[in-house]
Amino acid sequence: MFNDLPPEFRTEEIERNAYNAAFYELGLRWFWDTETYAGLLRHSPEAETRIRHYLQTRQPHLLTAYDADFLARAIQECMQRHKPCALPSCDWSKLTGCELGI
Repeated sequence: MFNDLPPEFRTEEIERNAYNAAFYELGLRWFWDTETYAGLLRHSPEAETRIRHYLQTRQPHLLTAYDADFLARAIQECMQRHKPCALPSCDWSKLTGCELGI
């Protein structure tokens, strides 16, 4: 099914899965489904701007303890490490592990 997608959607799915892997690694209890990620892509072409927007609108409690720019950079750097191997083979929404701020 993944290989049946047009290339631009495959890239988006790989990136979305890489973000979900990054959230898991960083202990964030987040999962970006297709709809959430599409909305963020419409919000801004800049990755860190999208992450800051998500923080401000969906996770504002984290901004009382962490700087938005720091979190956005950390998430983006972690996502980039996961991107080369982030084929949609793992359902990150089903995994539990270390969680930040719990």
